[in-house]
Amino acid sequence: MNIELDINYILQNLSPQLNEGVFVFCTVDNTLNLEEIDIEASVIESEGRTIVLRKEIADQLNLSYNVIMSWITLNVNTSLELVGLSAIISKKFTDNDISYNPIAGYFHDHIFVPIKDTNMAIKLLHNLSQKWE
Repeated sequence: MNIELDINYILQNLSPQLNEGVFVFCTVDNTLNLEEIDIEASVIESEGRTIVLRKEIADQLNLSYNVIMSWITLNVNTSLELVGLSAIISKKFTDNDISYNPIAGYFHDHIFVPIKDTNMAIKLLHNLSQKWE
């Protein structure tokens, strides 16, 4: 079996890493005032374009946002076809009253959590990984 599809292997090797910085989700009509390098992630929706960027850049551009977040990367390689990881993390975070916003990259999963929940989220991810060893 491809280890990138083996949920047990993935959970044993989550290796959560807190990325430096403070991040926000904003919505914009266009990105003309932004450098591509400043946009950490982007999703086009019918209501507009959602972008993730560092808080200080959003503040410089007077963009509005609701929640100040930390960004955690799961350093285990995951397949876009992996089944169950988001559900397991969601259950663990729900049980501890932590909201989160996942984004899947080609190689890794990324989790954004409110700043106030950062330490608990990292702890829960480490505990989850140890549970599966």
